[in-house]
Amino acid sequence: MTLPDTPATLRLADIATQAQVSEATVSRVLNGRAGVAASTRQRVLAALDVLGHARPVRLRRRSAGLVGLVIPELTNPIFPAFAQIIEQSLAGHGYTPVLCTQMPGGATEDELVEQLEERGVTGIVFLSGLHADSRADPARYVRLASRGVPFVLINGYHPGIDAPFVSPDDGAAARMAVRHLAELGHERIGLAVGPARYVPSRRKAEGFAAALAESFGLSRGQSERRVRHTLFSVEGGHAAAAALLDDGCTGIVCGSDLMALGVVRAARQRGLEVPGALSVVGFDDSRLIAFTDPPLTTVRQPVQAMATAAVGALIEEIHDRARGRRTAPRHTEFVFRPELVVRGSTGPVGG
Repeated sequence: MTLPDTPATLRLADIATQAQVSEATVSRVLNGRAGVAASTRQRVLAALDVLGHARPVRLRRRSAGLVGLVIPELTNPIFPAFAQIIEQSLAGHGYTPVLCTQMPGGATEDELVEQLEERGVTGIVFLSGLHADSRADPARYVRLASRGVPFVLINGYHPGIDAPFVSPDDGAAARMAVRHLAELGHERIGLAVGPARYVPSRRKAEGFAAALAESFGLSRGQSERRVRHTLFSVEGGHAAAAALLDDGCTGIVCGSDLMALGVVRAARQRGLEVPGALSVVGFDDSRLIAFTDPPLTTVRQPVQAMATAAVGALIEEIHDRARGRRTAPRHTEFVFRPELVVRGSTGPVGG
């Protein structure tokens, strides 16, 4: 059976298979009949989108509003991964996402927020923004809240900001990585991480110190000498690796996958094999990392769960403000546990 207002190649069976529902359910949704759960109806409509077919005119709904997504950049693959899931989730709730990317020489976060407010956005999602920088003034978010704009912040907690936060457990991520390397026999382990002023960097360094104390009895001062703060980039990882390799490290934990790739590059420039002479652990597990040479052992950031939770928290904020229910502060942080993914960049000490 085909649908009268769609191309003949589109069959009920195709939609039913994609949405994992019956053909009868698909028919009820496409004909606008009652008796279908909202979540099931959304699955059917999403299946149409995935299959590349426009929704029938009678099923197209007006947007519930614009929601801004402010992210640092698109060069780090973890940020597009977050953006895609956040945008899909927002669309599922009926909102139209507006992607705002900060680039060198481009608009600042404050300027992007001003432009979003001028367009009457219903809410804003901040990903790894100024809220993660301990030196940045949190007053910008206090002012935003006072103007009645709901927002949620991902990756970076500040107790002075009255909003929901969503974060990975950065401390646990560093502990997982250190324990993995220690089990492989590595004793001299270093940490390559971003600037110390960022909350995720500080939390990773704290987890790293705790793991070294637990595994090897090192004092805080001793562990701090094993930490190199640079940039969350390939170049930053390369620079950190130079110092850590000079210190005799046989295992390096990194604050991002890009940093880990920089560490691998630095090791190879010295003629060191990975994992033969040096084991490397990244953080994020963005989509292509499994295909690097060697495939990168990394700590997977729970992007799907975090992005979905962030959108859910924002929708709740939007609804509560619309109903005038929001009275108590909500600087709550939802922390998600990451997962160690072991691949080919780590091995026993000495190869």
